[in-house]
Amino acid sequence: MDLNVIVLTGLAGGSLERLQLARLAEAGFPGLRRSHGYVFQRLIDGSSTVGQLAKALGITQQGASKQVRELEDLGYVGRVPSPADARVRTIELTARGRAAVETAREVQAALEAQVYEAVGPEKLAAAREALTAMLTMTGDAARIPSRSVPLGEV
Repeated sequence: MDLNVIVLTGLAGGSLERLQLARLAEAGFPGLRRSHGYVFQRLIDGSSTVGQLAKALGITQQGASKQVRELEDLGYVGRVPSPADARVRTIELTARGRAAVETAREVQAALEAQVYEAVGPEKLAAAREALTAMLTMTGDAARIPSRSVPLGEV
């Protein structure tokens, strides 16, 4: 394939995301989209209001509400009264949402194992190093620990 590394990275990432979502659907977690993963990332460590999600995702409150509604309809998140103020509803992962996160991690590990089998440990380590360098170059590597990598397209 005679494509540059930037194009290959984008194509491979998109292909693997589609494969992961298909495997999640096969495992009993249908309806998920790439953008839902960003919402999950912000809820793994605790609840959030729609306004907080919108700000963290860099989207409008209406956009965040749409994401939450979709995930709520699918049973992955729920709205609960805030412990600090019962008038405020916070969004949190349901047991089904947490199970989807665990299954996604298992699917990711299986996909990485497939790549490992295809290219071996040295090439996989080199790929990891190159991809990390790209994330560092764009400034996004520093944002990964805080789960604040930009949303991109919704």
